Amino acid sequence: MTTTVESPVGTPAGVLSPQYRALSIGLVALVTLQAFEAMAVATAMPVVARELDGMSLYNLAFSATLAASVIATVLGGRWSDVRGPLRPIGAGVVTFVAGLLLAGLAPTMELFVAGRFVQGLGTGLTQVALYVLVARAYPPEMHPRVFAAFSAAWVVPSMIGPAIAGFIAESLDWRWIFLGVTVIVVPSALLLWRGMSGRAVHEAVAAPAPGLGRKLVYATLTAVAAALIQYGSALKLAGLPLLAAGIVLLAVSLPKLLLPGSLRAARGLPTGPLLRGLAFGSYTAAEVLIPLMLKYERGLSVTAAGIVLTIGALGWSTGSWLKGRGLIGNMAALRGGALLIAAGISLVTLVLIDPLPLVLAHVGMAAVGLGIGVLHPTVSVLVLEMSKEGEEGNNSAAVGVGESVFTVVAVAVSGALFTAAAQNYAVGLVFTIGLALLGAVLAPRFVHPRAAGTMEGTAS
Repeated sequence: MTTTVESPVGTPAGVLSPQYRALSIGLVALVTLQAFEAMAVATAMPVVARELDGMSLYNLAFSATLAASVIATVLGGRWSDVRGPLRPIGAGVVTFVAGLLLAGLAPTMELFVAGRFVQGLGTGLTQVALYVLVARAYPPEMHPRVFAAFSAAWVVPSMIGPAIAGFIAESLDWRWIFLGVTVIVVPSALLLWRGMSGRAVHEAVAAPAPGLGRKLVYATLTAVAAALIQYGSALKLAGLPLLAAGIVLLAVSLPKLLLPGSLRAARGLPTGPLLRGLAFGSYTAAEVLIPLMLKYERGLSVTAAGIVLTIGALGWSTGSWLKGRGLIGNMAALRGGALLIAAGISLVTLVLIDPLPLVLAHVGMAAVGLGIGVLHPTVSVLVLEMSKEGEEGNNSAAVGVGESVFTVVAVAVSGALFTAAAQNYAVGLVFTIGLALLGAVLAPRFVHPRAAGTMEGTAS
């Protein structure tokens, strides 16, 4: 299939114009709340584990959510294609709220982990269905602005979520982090439903097809593989068997969930999941190592190191805004974004040299954030535009799975390299730079110029 994608984007109606206001606010509110919960739980987890006497299950509280979201993303993508996006969104919201209540009221760590698993199911169902809803409820020229708003909805919680969660956990009760989000999710969903009233959304575009059961099995195996890789990399030499088993299992199961040709970067649509996975994996893995490096190698306080990451979040928001306004073309956003991520991490790595000023870290993280900010929504927009009607959910699910799995692998491998090199931060960060550079090399295979002033994406 050949899709012509205009770049730069024209001047679409605003996402907050009267005909889209309720829908847009509802969409962004749901994304924001799920993002806040994801950011806040990392801050509150030490308190939760201590109070519930569950330090042995600490990592599982995170892995359970990832495993569930991979499975639910596959289910939600196909469900949205066949039945329309509204049913999986409704099921996802109900499931997410159930998980929040289970976690917030959990008397034991085992039930808390179960709640986190249920939350992952709800998040996976909702997120992929929201992408399909965007494809069917907004005209194509508005997609960049909607996805820019989605990106901003993740950035803001990353800036304020940890501080709010820390205050609640220390001054009130960690349970209110989960119960409080529950109170706000329901009105947000109702606002989204109000925005859909009277709006034509195709309820049945793709015909039911066999094979969903097999894909769910492969999704489960992929989630298990990702968890094995995560645990194996954290156990040093003792974890090598788990790490190897996870890699083998992932090699068997992951290709069944991505688009045909994704792992060999086939030209066009199949490269989308790979490109986004490389970029987001590079970004996330670097963010794991950079605060530690700044604290233990340059003596920054936790707060000062956090400010560096906040600058990255502001850069992400700025990049998404620029792309949403149509100020950056698709190729510049994809290849340039990946190069900005690589260059920014390189600048931060230079801070390991004592005579060099710490301002390099601030400038570097701003570049990293700007790079992921322009690249991330661009992949989402182009995947929808390259997809045939009725395939938006399946293709968006492939991007979501690729992003999640590649991120886990990137964090695990960079951490393992860091540990194997006697805690050498440069070794781990150079690996993340390599991932971003590989993304820049592959970007033209996703969208490539055919004539001056045009961008053409070919899906094979």
